[in-house]
Amino acid sequence: VTAADNSKATYTVTVVPTTAKTIAAYSFVGLPASPGIINEAAKTIAVTVPSDTDLATLTTSAATVTGTAKIVQKSTALNNFADFVIAPDGLSATFTVTITAADGTRVTYTVTVTKAPSTAKAITAFSFVGFTGFAGTINETAKTIALNLPSGTDVRNLTATFATAGKVVKVDSAVQTSAATANNFTTAVAYTVTAVDGSTATYTVTVTAAPSSAKAITAYSFAGFTGATGTINETAKTIAVTLPYGSDVTALVATFTSTGTIVKVGISVQTSTATADNFTTPVTYTVTAANGTSVDYVVTVTVTPALSSIKAITAYSFVGLSGSTGTINEGAKTIAVTLPSGTPVTALTANFTTVAPIVKIGATVQTSGGAPTNNFTAPKTYTVTAADGTSVDYVVTVTLSVATTGLLPVNLGTAGNFVILAKSGVSTTGTTAVVGNIGLSPAAATYIEGFSLIADPTNVFSTSSYVTGKVYAADYAPPTPSNMTTAVGDMIIAFDDAAGRTTPDFTEKGAGDISGLTLVPGLYKWGTGVLITSAGVTLSGGSNDVWIFQIAQDLTVNNSAIITLAGGAQAKNIFWQVSGQATLGTAADFKGIILSQTLISLNTGAKMNGRALAQTAVTLDATAITAP
Repeated sequence: VTAADNSKATYTVTVVPTTAKTIAAYSFVGLPASPGIINEAAKTIAVTVPSDTDLATLTTSAATVTGTAKIVQKSTALNNFADFVIAPDGLSATFTVTITAADGTRVTYTVTVTKAPSTAKAITAFSFVGFTGFAGTINETAKTIALNLPSGTDVRNLTATFATAGKVVKVDSAVQTSAATANNFTTAVAYTVTAVDGSTATYTVTVTAAPSSAKAITAYSFAGFTGATGTINETAKTIAVTLPYGSDVTALVATFTSTGTIVKVGISVQTSTATADNFTTPVTYTVTAANGTSVDYVVTVTVTPALSSIKAITAYSFVGLSGSTGTINEGAKTIAVTLPSGTPVTALTANFTTVAPIVKIGATVQTSGGAPTNNFTAPKTYTVTAADGTSVDYVVTVTLSVATTGLLPVNLGTAGNFVILAKSGVSTTGTTAVVGNIGLSPAAATYIEGFSLIADPTNVFSTSSYVTGKVYAADYAPPTPSNMTTAVGDMIIAFDDAAGRTTPDFTEKGAGDISGLTLVPGLYKWGTGVLITSAGVTLSGGSNDVWIFQIAQDLTVNNSAIITLAGGAQAKNIFWQVSGQATLGTAADFKGIILSQTLISLNTGAKMNGRALAQTAVTLDATAITAP
């Protein structure tokens, strides 16, 4: 350096690299309000970031770090630092930053990033368990939650389901767990939400149930009448109450239970166990619900009449013997019943009519049409007790009718040698069982169909696996043709004999429907057909008694109908003279000898103890027919 006087001085400048290596400021991109606090002595940097920061996406740049040295590990993404670690709770992270001074020396700072405590404390959703579709309306500004629930909801024990970012939720001092904790919402309930940073917010929850539409009377009786409970017909909206004999119904006090809010009779409000009304005529109760709708119940009171003293038997007969009605002598208190000859009387079941509550023979209660049976060999005394406790005795005497006399059986002649005899044909389908002989004339053997006939070597008759007996036809070897002509002639004579009997004992019995009847021996005549339904018919008489039925049209025996023989009656003494055709239905059980002017048909499963003697044909379908 030369001065003005030209004198000089010389300076030597030596440049030495600096050892300075400090970080003067540190922050993250986008978070200028969250600067790092640098402890130069400890070589640490502490950064507090907002609570909602995603630590994994924090970034640094040259603009956010200032100092007297160069960052060795410089990256635009913080999480590219090799030692970047996020704590398990996700609330903090650590890593290191190394800087180098001009002279090449280095220093490392440890950076700790921590999330600030959360201030979140909002309830973001609110509803109740079991009430899908009824979410609460949240007013965040006013901090209120309103819910409207269905009519009739019991709000005293509701369990809330809620969502919140707060740390804890309480009602008073009780911690609330979503979908688990129940509260009484009869009045508003305050939910206090505390944030992680300790700040709080209180939400007021109000529950409103729609006005109820319930308006039923669910129980009804009268004070002072224990046991006289009203019978409620909810559909018809009626209530019936029966009170004891002599009850005063002009001022009855009702005890009732109702789901409505108010009950009236006319304009008068009714109070259970307090309000009296006159029930001489039906009384209408109007029940109004909370929502204003109403319904009427009509209450009718009936007073039990005085106990009856009536104790008469007004009708008497026996089960299965409907044609034998008892003759009641009310003055003498006797009942006389005449039954058909041969009827067993040791086990009869009575049908009787009475308004009395109890009928006994001795100490045994009697039930009309049911148990027990009784032995009427000797008279029986029925004790009839009225409702008022008084009683009277009826003596029942059973007498058997004398068998019909003078009626001789029909002489079948040689036709009686056959269980089946016909003129034009005999046929069967299915497996039929015939016990007795079969005869056909003037038709030939080819008109005996379905029996798989096996000709005897003599050709006088044939046999069949379906027949226990022999089969004869007009075209077999002598003497069969002559014998068959005689048998058919005897069949026609027998038909004419039965049809020609005069002076019938019974005419048009049952108007042609004898189902369910018991028929005594005798001569019966109809100008119509005769029907026997599945109710069957009983023929009651002795072993020598005779029945002849003169039928001007068809005989129809319905499916499963049974002809029952009682008292020793025999099928060989029963003659059905049919001017039309005779049809036995499926599974029918028939007894007697049919003398038919036309067809005799036995349907599937029918069975017959008797003879089928037809002036045309006989058809069988898996049936059984046995000669009596």
